[in-house]
Amino acid sequence: MKELVVSLGDRSYPIYIGTGLLTKPGLLSDHIHSRQVMVVTNTTIAPLYLNTVLNSLQDFSVQTTILPDGEQFKSLEVLTQIFDQLLSSKFSRNATLVALGGGVIGDMGGFAAACYQRGIAFIQIPTTLLAQVDSSVGGKTGVNHPLGKNMIGAFYQPKCVIADADVLDTLDDRQLAAGLAEVIKYGLIRDSEFFIWLEQNMESLLARDKQALAYAIEKSCVNKAQIVAEDETETGVRATLNLGHTFGHAIETGAGYGRYLHGEAVAIGMCQAADLSRRLGWITEQDVQRIIKLLKQAQLPVIPPAELTAQRFIELMSVDKKNVDGQIRLILLKAIGEASLPLNVDQALIEATLTEYGSR
Repeated sequence: MKELVVSLGDRSYPIYIGTGLLTKPGLLSDHIHSRQVMVVTNTTIAPLYLNTVLNSLQDFSVQTTILPDGEQFKSLEVLTQIFDQLLSSKFSRNATLVALGGGVIGDMGGFAAACYQRGIAFIQIPTTLLAQVDSSVGGKTGVNHPLGKNMIGAFYQPKCVIADADVLDTLDDRQLAAGLAEVIKYGLIRDSEFFIWLEQNMESLLARDKQALAYAIEKSCVNKAQIVAEDETETGVRATLNLGHTFGHAIETGAGYGRYLHGEAVAIGMCQAADLSRRLGWITEQDVQRIIKLLKQAQLPVIPPAELTAQRFIELMSVDKKNVDGQIRLILLKAIGEASLPLNVDQALIEATLTEYGSR
């Protein structure tokens, strides 16, 4: 087991990475300091891992909330089910919420914990690669709105993150690939050596080699923990973690939540960000092709849906948390391994990417 720390003063917390962690005595319970525990999971994960988690919580008073599985259920309406269960079970403000699932469950569980009685403790047990390397770390929580993804939420840090690589054995190939998109992102925004390692080891990752996966998870979490410690509420460098996300969120919203997995949409968005970076003269065509090649090797889509016109993209991208004074702000690449947040990008260049990239 590896232990990393997200350094946030008195709100610092550990990230545990390894195998067999769900059955490791005391690992979960040592971070729970009250009798009442609510485990929030979904219909896919509950049959697989809920009993394992409940067995480690036998000394506590535990309730469960099982939500439907899918991005289309990441809404205020479904979130209310968690509050209903907390209230009907008379949970107090010193209770602990355990989020057992992928990014949707982690985001919703964390947001419910942030809101219930103005904040209760919560723990992340991510069960997808994407959640283990990205969404479970850093305290971003929330739900979607029909007009924009993740537009309703809060920064709220967990007490710990338990990333058990064994749970990836039951992850389907599409979900694994979606997680690899976020892994690749870290190489692109700040770690060129890691990007090269990914080019050399993608086959091992797709084959679910435990050693390769553990290394990729650890490197991703180290990168994210350092960024979050420097900029918890995304006023600066943390925004670089959103490479490809403004394009990607537009794809998720415009195509309908659930059609594209988050990582799939982000993969396409990173290709579009790379194309726009090339148009600005920051990276070369060879760089763009390296990025596209690696994403394709990871079995990820690289072309946006044909029905999303440039005009529709612009409409959707105008509803984004990074925007300032109505201006679309994008994370772009100065080089492979170096991200940038330019203040103003010529909209004509953005529109050229949106119009021309998919037909290149």
